[in-house]
Amino acid sequence: MKRVNWVLILLVLVGFVLGRFIGTFFEGSFLNYGQSFGLSSPVVLDLGFFVLTFGLTINITIASVLGVVIALVVYRFIR
Repeated sequence: MKRVNWVLILLVLVGFVLGRFIGTFFEGSFLNYGQSFGLSSPVVLDLGFFVLTFGLTINITIASVLGVVIALVVYRFIR
């Protein structure tokens, strides 16, 4: 079984967050061009005594892809 590299997963998540931050900083530029997919409305499971609400939307932009690429380059240097 292959070992999970937590540093790589953490850096990719940080890359998505930083890319999203960069995209919101440059609001009107091409960096905000992207695709959004997921559940448009949440799914609700009501059991009477317990209510669960599930929802997930993923928004991938050019800025977030650039953030992930930068995170992978950083990982390559620290590895």
